[in-house]
Amino acid sequence: MQSLYSMEQTQSGNLDKEEKFLLFSIDQMYDLFLINLQLLVEIRKHAADFLTKSQKKYLATTEEKNPNTKFINNELLMLLEKNEQLNTELENKKINCWQLDDEYVAILWKEIKESDLYKDYMHTKQSTFKEDKDFIIDIFKEIVAPNDKLYEYIEDKKLTWIDDLPLVNTSIIKMLRKIKPSYDESMVLPKLYKDIEDKKYARDIFRKTALNGEEYAKEIDGKTPNWDQDRIAELDKAIIKMAICEFVKFPSIPVKVTINEYLEIAKEYSTPKSSIFINGILDKISKEYQENGKLNKVGRGLM
Repeated sequence: MQSLYSMEQTQSGNLDKEEKFLLFSIDQMYDLFLINLQLLVEIRKHAADFLTKSQKKYLATTEEKNPNTKFINNELLMLLEKNEQLNTELENKKINCWQLDDEYVAILWKEIKESDLYKDYMHTKQSTFKEDKDFIIDIFKEIVAPNDKLYEYIEDKKLTWIDDLPLVNTSIIKMLRKIKPSYDESMVLPKLYKDIEDKKYARDIFRKTALNGEEYAKEIDGKTPNWDQDRIAELDKAIIKMAICEFVKFPSIPVKVTINEYLEIAKEYSTPKSSIFINGILDKISKEYQENGKLNKVGRGLM
């Protein structure tokens, strides 16, 4: 949707170039996933370094000399740190932002250390794997993911990452929940694309919508009695065109699924009233296509 909108704004006709940038942006989303996992590992390392320095203080307290090491020995964090796949991906992609920008690691460690979640967790010196895992998931959801400083940092690094962040954070939580105490297949990182068809869909919906954009624009005419084409927001046009493209070019996607998906996109990115407006247009077009036999859907329940 953003790529199609961008093409329209810049009047770019270079489809190959725009598709290349689209796929590059999707690949960058995986980098964000890796970076956020790496961040958890770096917070553990920072905490370990903090304890070591505290022990070496000239006037170290009894607590500093014999610290509670429960956090730095957290089993889930240790498994992440030892994850060969994660380390290989980070090395191959030369990702080392937290070594360069370690002040953000320090900020998050300070917030974690001062939180009630941390105090409750550190009340004892021993824990089960489940307690370790639940704690890391909780601090990620409540402290790391919503951190304003981290949000600003990510936005400054790559503007497209802000839109990717909610999906990436959800994927990280899903992965953490699946990890088991033993180092096994539960530690395998999820793939960027589910399968080859997943990547093909991303390319196809972009190309087919772009190539048929003028035709789909004509379909919008007459469905908006109170709106001229020029008054419809360009972003809404892009959303409607993509939905029309799915109606006629993607036989396996149910009409209801298409409409629901693009309404969600409209709610996230367009104006408050856009979803109602778009829903009305797509409902009219889908019914018209069904009556005219233009809905090329296969399988039961796809209409």
